Amino acid sequence: MKKVIALFSATVWIGISEFIRNQFLLKQFWIDHYKSLGLVFPLEPVNGAVWGIWSVMFAVLILILAQKFSLIQTALISWFAAFVMMWVTIGNLMVLPFGILWYAVPLSLLEAFLAVWIIKKIDK
Repeated sequence: MKKVIALFSATVWIGISEFIRNQFLLKQFWIDHYKSLGLVFPLEPVNGAVWGIWSVMFAVLILILAQKFSLIQTALISWFAAFVMMWVTIGNLMVLPFGILWYAVPLSLLEAFLAVWIIKKIDK
């Protein structure tokens, strides 16, 4: 039961963090970049649902890694797997506004670290 609560709690934190970062702090970066590509930044509810699924998947990854690694190791490995690989991919597709990385890197590290901390704290 602790694992379920830890997973749920971390998922909620990840979802909130993603929402605040991308809908409040960085939304205009995304909109402007997509506009410069002749695209419209996707803001439909289905996109939010997919980010919800991504949040659960990220929390599951963290839960699995946390069983074997320390807090710092888990945070760095999970951050690399979730964020760095995503940025490389969407950068390669030319849909990443590179200017967001000044904000996204530290905020995503904080997101990963706190998600790991939540899981480790609850699932002792």
